[in-house]
Amino acid sequence: MLIEINSFDDIPLQLRNTPIGELLEYHNLDKKIEPCTQAQLLIGMCMDNRKSIRIPDNYAFIIRSGGANLRYSEFKVSFAIAIGNISHIALIAHTCCGMVDLASKKDDFVSGLAKKAGWDLQFAEEHFNHFAPLFEIGNENDFVVSEANRLRNRYPKVTVVPLLYKVEDNRLYLIDENNSNQYSK
Repeated sequence: MLIEINSFDDIPLQLRNTPIGELLEYHNLDKKIEPCTQAQLLIGMCMDNRKSIRIPDNYAFIIRSGGANLRYSEFKVSFAIAIGNISHIALIAHTCCGMVDLASKKDDFVSGLAKKAGWDLQFAEEHFNHFAPLFEIGNENDFVVSEANRLRNRYPKVTVVPLLYKVEDNRLYLIDENNSNQYSK
């Protein structure tokens, strides 16, 4: 279940006046961009070129990785927390993600590496077979919720919130992880 943020009142009370709430205000509600001198949060999001988040300069550390999968960026997450004093992580999946159903993209992937990178077909196929299982995310919503839970377990004092970016309307949505409207207003 997605929670639309169309006004300040749509932001759940527990997220208001937090870096996550401000992210929603900046991106969805066109909050005035004010100068920022230090990062307020870490944003983990996909490398997809169709997504751009509206925030002030210097507002966030941003890690872009296929499917918003931060498993292989954990040292960078730890750095943002330990050195950058970050206590909030916005984990942003998006619709129409290329990391979903990677198996269906195998032939294009292999032939693309052969044609565009000069790779041997067998080597390109082995590359795909080795790495695709590591980066396949399944369903965008389910993956970002599971990744948020993994990060919460790893960093119990850090607030981690899964969000969905709809490519269709360029807006951020909160994901109600339990389909129970966990965010009270």
